[in-house]
Amino acid sequence: MKIALVHDYLTQKGGAERVFELLCKRYPEADIFTSLYDREQTIDFGERVVNTTFLQSIPGAAKYFRLMAPLYFPAFRSLDLQGYDLIISSSTSFAKAVRKNPSARHVCFCHNVTRFLWDTETYLREYGDYRYFAPLIEQVFQVMRKVDLTYAQEPDLYIANSSVVARRIKSIYGKKAIVINYPIDTKKFIYTDQKDDYYLASARMISYKRLDIIVEAFNWLGWRLLISGDGPERERLKSKALSNIEFLGHVTDAQRTQLFSKAKSVIVAALEDYGLVPVEANASGTPVLAYGDGGVLDTQIPGKTGVFFKRQTPDSVLAALLEAREIYWDYENIRNHAITNFSEGAFFSKVEQVLN
Repeated sequence: MKIALVHDYLTQKGGAERVFELLCKRYPEADIFTSLYDREQTIDFGERVVNTTFLQSIPGAAKYFRLMAPLYFPAFRSLDLQGYDLIISSSTSFAKAVRKNPSARHVCFCHNVTRFLWDTETYLREYGDYRYFAPLIEQVFQVMRKVDLTYAQEPDLYIANSSVVARRIKSIYGKKAIVINYPIDTKKFIYTDQKDDYYLASARMISYKRLDIIVEAFNWLGWRLLISGDGPERERLKSKALSNIEFLGHVTDAQRTQLFSKAKSVIVAALEDYGLVPVEANASGTPVLAYGDGGVLDTQIPGKTGVFFKRQTPDSVLAALLEAREIYWDYENIRNHAITNFSEGAFFSKVEQVLN
């Protein structure tokens, strides 16, 4: 069976790219396709060939990949995948549009519906200047929504990473999705029950991650908080933080592993469609304090692996911190929960059943 693996664009290294990396490792003989590829900024494919589209020849396209939005659907439609028996796409937007042979099957691992089209205000609010161009953007997006709906019918089967994403796929695309929670590479995380006296937030510093409410809660408490990651919100957050809060910037995978393992808790304040960070924390034997909506409802057990806070406010984060302080955490059970439910083995066992 000839397999094609397709991803929206390989210009960064986030949760969707980590899942695609696992798929590539699982199917080493499969051919890899994407719209744009930046070898230095994304996952390592070793010697494997990454096939791209005409967008790759546009100067600066990989760096300014978001500006290419109107061109992605034509780019993916231009790919010749007629010779493949199985197409596995990994998509939050465009890769689902690829053409296939009528006798082939297309399975789409859908990380979300096309967010900038269907939740435009939330997606674009971090780009403050977009409002000046809102009328023009909306005209373009109206056309793109119709195209997105059309090409959303291409996959034969959708696999969603969480129940909340499955509901969106059904609501917007009219397609039923099977829920298979995405895995992490559990071998990359180390377990210890010896926790240091700090809390950790690990996220890109953009507005929807809501690091601002975490910073304010720790300003009130005076407890030690470490924040790893970078982004446009960094200087604004640093200007508000007191001396008990340390900004680490970008950290290596090895440093990140140690931080997750030793933290008293990892804090996630964003509304995430799925969210790998809480699962990674659990794989390190570390409890999670998270905003109680979205993907964490699929991955966390309140009082056992973490604590939910009800609102995205500093006082709600503070209440969760105080609640967590009173819980006796069984760190080994936290790790076992992650290994049993979110390992690669558990994931691919479910995937193979679906593909068969």
